[in-house]
Amino acid sequence: MAKIEKFEDLFVWQEGLAQAINMYKLLATCTDYGLRDQMRRCSVSVPSNVAEGYERHTNKEFIRYLRIAKGSNGELRTQIHLAIAVNIIDAVTGQELLDKSRLISSMLQNLIKVRLEKFS
Repeated sequence: MAKIEKFEDLFVWQEGLAQAINMYKLLATCTDYGLRDQMRRCSVSVPSNVAEGYERHTNKEFIRYLRIAKGSNGELRTQIHLAIAVNIIDAVTGQELLDKSRLISSMLQNLIKVRLEKFS
């Protein structure tokens, strides 16, 4: 396992950033501006909170921000369900997005667990 020296080394941050980039590209032509903007904000919040928590340099703060990131990821997943239901995102693409979001949520939970058990 590679040593983590900066937040960019965290796989969960990398996956979260990829998810946010994907959301921006996928929703580039969406005219439901309210939902589009909220989905973009939630997706950006995931890697942003991982980064902010990491940069705070205390385990307690890092865990707090990981939990915030996990919450934003859940909010995004809810909006993906809505976007599928109102035909903004097709069902196949939507399922791929939901699967990726669930994976990121699991990664965040596992990192929280490790930080609680080994660094508290």
